[in-house]
Amino acid sequence: MGVHFVEENLDESKLHEYMQALLADLRALAFMLRQGCIQSGVRRIGAEQEMFIVDRNLRPAPLAMEILERAGDKRLTTEMARFNLEANLTPQDLTGRCFDLMHQELEEVLAKARLTANEFGADVLLAGILPTLKVSDLTLANLTPLPRYHELNRAQTQLRGGPFSIHIKGLDELQLTHDNMMMESCNTCFQVHFQVNPADFVGTFNIAQAITAPVLAAAVNSPLLFGHRLWQETRLALFQHSADSRSRTQTSRSQPTRVGFGEQWLHHSVIELLHDQIARFRPIMIIRPDEDPMQVLVRGKVPLLSALRLHNGTVWPWNRACYGVDNGVAHLRIENRALPSGPTTIDEIANAAFFIGLMLSLPSEYGDISKRMDFDDAKENFFAAARHGLHAQFNWIDGKSYPACTLIRDHLLPLARQGLESAAVDASDIDKYLNIIDARVESGQTGAQWMLKSLAATTDPGPKDLRYRVLTSTMLQRQTEGDPVHTWPIIEATENADWRQSYQTVGQFMATDLFTLRADDLVDLAASVMDWRHIRHVPVEDDQGRLVGLVTHRALLRLLSRGIETQNTKPLTVREIMKTDPVTVTSTTPTLEAMELMRGNKVGCLPVVDQGQLVGIVTSYDFLNASARLFKEQLSA
Repeated sequence: MGVHFVEENLDESKLHEYMQALLADLRALAFMLRQGCIQSGVRRIGAEQEMFIVDRNLRPAPLAMEILERAGDKRLTTEMARFNLEANLTPQDLTGRCFDLMHQELEEVLAKARLTANEFGADVLLAGILPTLKVSDLTLANLTPLPRYHELNRAQTQLRGGPFSIHIKGLDELQLTHDNMMMESCNTCFQVHFQVNPADFVGTFNIAQAITAPVLAAAVNSPLLFGHRLWQETRLALFQHSADSRSRTQTSRSQPTRVGFGEQWLHHSVIELLHDQIARFRPIMIIRPDEDPMQVLVRGKVPLLSALRLHNGTVWPWNRACYGVDNGVAHLRIENRALPSGPTTIDEIANAAFFIGLMLSLPSEYGDISKRMDFDDAKENFFAAARHGLHAQFNWIDGKSYPACTLIRDHLLPLARQGLESAAVDASDIDKYLNIIDARVESGQTGAQWMLKSLAATTDPGPKDLRYRVLTSTMLQRQTEGDPVHTWPIIEATENADWRQSYQTVGQFMATDLFTLRADDLVDLAASVMDWRHIRHVPVEDDQGRLVGLVTHRALLRLLSRGIETQNTKPLTVREIMKTDPVTVTSTTPTLEAMELMRGNKVGCLPVVDQGQLVGIVTSYDFLNASARLFKEQLSA
């Protein structure tokens, strides 16, 4: 849970004061480690659950503040967007039925969030990325109205010095720019916390780095973003891009990003990680310093190290070192941020049990992993898992290579079982959760695969938006039923879906696979494109993707009717026949308004332009399809 109330109206003196406090906190932590002031001999686990709030149409619902006020549960808190919530679960001693207790509490807090959301006509959904999200949802109007988030957006945008760029290649390709940090709110995760002994921190952290890849491969649940099929766990690429505050110069020097895997194994202590964060990343938020931490220690108390914790909370490695104070006792923990929300709570707890089991067993099984695996292999494994899920190939210890499924089922699951048994976790917990991982890997059906297969199977010719709503609706239904994702049947049809909600705005059904022309292209090319593709309208754009005109079938007929002789003359170009001021709409224009524009202006199409860029086109044929659906429904009723 982050600090919500931070300093605004920053000036140089406040920044200097905060930096002094940050360095003082770091020195105090180093002293505490040397003097044995950090808790040892206790192992606990915890988790943070992020979630989406959705309305009855499965679209993001910006109701976080209202739900939090009504629910009155301290475990629930805000995230960056008003359509996100976070739940912080109670830490559990790592023994006995700890995973089942965590699962019960997770179900309880989700039930409370869901019940409260229902009072506002909404629901909550666990998904790494909400399939129905649109770029138009990522406005500052949906930013959570707390100083932390406004400062975070202001500082990151200022450091970036320009728009945030997103470019992700998968089965499809997505490339866009955005003027704020709200892209980050597309991601929700299930963050697992593991308390460790200070003396064991280095080895345990390195193990966490190595095992995140195979655990992630079995957990992927985010293959879709804005209608594009990208990585099996697209969150990783999206989060790194959306929080990339590097200037152009820093990017050219390949400076690491605030979101990343790391650059090398840890060698000395947790201080090494924190040194690197402070040296590389400027503070982007500040708070008023606490009392001098060394003075707190002199009085026999435990300092909160608030400045250090705030800065640590603005750097987002996939495995992060955390300092905390619980009941007056300081501790260290490792936070894994790579695992997605969903598909169900039981899947999430299974992922956590797999991760924790390996954290317990591999230090003794492998020894110093930095001597048995190249760091570059661990990093490459991580991104291979994000891209390919269970189809990834891993370079593992001692130079051996394994397919993800083979490594997990034949080697890592038995070791995870040994690790949990060594902590005296109940056999019922071990069997319940690790068997889910085994069955998921054997079937090959992760959340990501279920989504992609279902999307491919629902070949209804209607708007793509309908398929994504059906997908999301089914996810919510299966999630509330609680069966793990490897048992979910593939969706095969959308005939019975309420298609009307998929025609509310132009962006829901516009064509985006466009054939366009340039103004200097030959008219003959325009006529050929229309003939080849059986289309009556071709947008004309410039090299920056800006709409500059429209060529219509009517313009070509008019040209033909005038009997212009082109033989032995200079060839005609598109510029000479295109309409230079076509009527346009945006992707958020209501459908009825677009129809009235077409009728009033007597045009057969409307180019769709967002922020100056041509993003789609809607034609009279699209409205004819919608009308046909309406007639079919009414006449068959």
